[in-house]
Amino acid sequence: MTIPAERLQQITHRFAELEARMASGTLEGDEFVQASRDYAELEPVAKIASEVGAMREEIASLEEMLADPEMKAMAEEELAGLREALPAKERALAVAMLPRDSADSRPAMLEIRAGTGGDEAALFAGDLYRMYEKFAAEQGWKVEAVSMNAADVGGFKEIVANVKGTGVFAKMKFESGVHRVQRVPVTESGGRIHTSAATVAVLPEPDEVDVQIDQNDLKIDIYRASGAGGQHVNTTDSAVRLTHLPTGLVVIQQDQRSQHKNRDKAMQVLRTRLYDLKRAEAHGAEAEARKAMVGSGDRSERIRTYNFPQGRVTDHRIGLTLHKLPEVLEGAGLTELVNALVAEDEAKRLAALDS
Repeated sequence: MTIPAERLQQITHRFAELEARMASGTLEGDEFVQASRDYAELEPVAKIASEVGAMREEIASLEEMLADPEMKAMAEEELAGLREALPAKERALAVAMLPRDSADSRPAMLEIRAGTGGDEAALFAGDLYRMYEKFAAEQGWKVEAVSMNAADVGGFKEIVANVKGTGVFAKMKFESGVHRVQRVPVTESGGRIHTSAATVAVLPEPDEVDVQIDQNDLKIDIYRASGAGGQHVNTTDSAVRLTHLPTGLVVIQQDQRSQHKNRDKAMQVLRTRLYDLKRAEAHGAEAEARKAMVGSGDRSERIRTYNFPQGRVTDHRIGLTLHKLPEVLEGAGLTELVNALVAEDEAKRLAALDS
């Protein structure tokens, strides 16, 4: 994809304007925050645009040198290399210029729930959570559990966690959907392969200014917590249930001993889910497709299959199979899958621009 020279000049000019504004010292508050965001988004685009512009100028200069018999051989050699490298650099610029999801740079809330498969599904949900913890560590991100409902046999019936770092949602958003596992459970004496499933949802976390919750829209219930890990809760009313009356969303938080901490974490979860609803309304049909992709947790719905007997992982959306299941579950191998999904998404959006 060839970017017109006028577009390169626009990018360069816009970036110079932003640099001047940032250096002026006159920006304050929300204006400074917005300018900082614009600068951070445009900086990598401007860098590649500058490189493309320099390569084109060098090619034009070398083409003029072809008329000089003494310089022709050297010019031809350098031209060959530049002409070969330019298309890749121009494609990189086109990718960098693609419209970005405004949430891509955000941290995310990761929700994993056991689907069909009973105890084995809960164990698999635990495996997925550990995989994401290790993947996050590889990226330099931090994972903090917000709430969990542990299963008696191990693993989780449900776990919600914050994933904080740079560009978390941009990579993690492709993990939303139904994940299926095929393996022989430890409780299976006959050696039969069972199929189980777990659902993963990745939601971008908003800033407080993105979602403001009117306290009059909340119904707040305080009660004594119960369930696994809640031995202490028989003595204090620490569990919190928030009901957002306009939407009907309900969030229950009881993992912390402090009612105050449970309320803070419940508000964080509620704010994230309200932000997701807000994005869903904005994206319309695209959001409906996302919800359909997440699905119900049934075995027949899946975006990815983890086959233990064959040691393979298959992502059904892009038809990619990797025979490196242990590496994927250890986090490092997941990078290859995520990068392939990001590349496919970029290719589709570039094709849509060309059509």
